[in-house]
Amino acid sequence: MAAQWSFEQIMTSIAKMDRAELRQRIKDFPGRFRLDFTDDYLGAAPVDQLRHILLAAAINAKSGRN
Repeated sequence: MAAQWSFEQIMTSIAKMDRAELRQRIKDFPGRFRLDFTDDYLGAAPVDQLRHILLAAAINAKSGRN
């Protein structure tokens, strides 16, 4: 149950972020791998796509800790 709560917390947190915060979190993502997107791409991508990228990275990082 704690894992579900954590996932929901991550989803809610990302859903509240604006473009500037999403861009910064993607650029500074502290995962096992570097997210390497250009500023041009991050500036042109739809906000929902940025949320998807960050959520996917967060899920991957969480699953790697188990």
